[in-house]
Amino acid sequence: MYMVYWTQVEDEKAAPHSLGFASDDLSGALKFMEELRARQRAGERLCFITMSSENPDSVGPPGVADPHPDYNWKKRRR
Repeated sequence: MYMVYWTQVEDEKAAPHSLGFASDDLSGALKFMEELRARQRAGERLCFITMSSENPDSVGPPGVADPHPDYNWKKRRR
């Protein structure tokens, strides 16, 4: 899943907003972000336009954590 976050400033008050996109709709999320940035360039008071995602196939939990005991990755050097 993808989440797009942005802040809209009206009357000197910042209001946070968000919109979710399905895991298979990265292009939709990126297109929406570009629309927000175009509005920002046109003078609309938008800021902090960003995207976050969660990968359901990740090898471990989000954040800093020890890897799962069966995770066996090794860096090979020659």
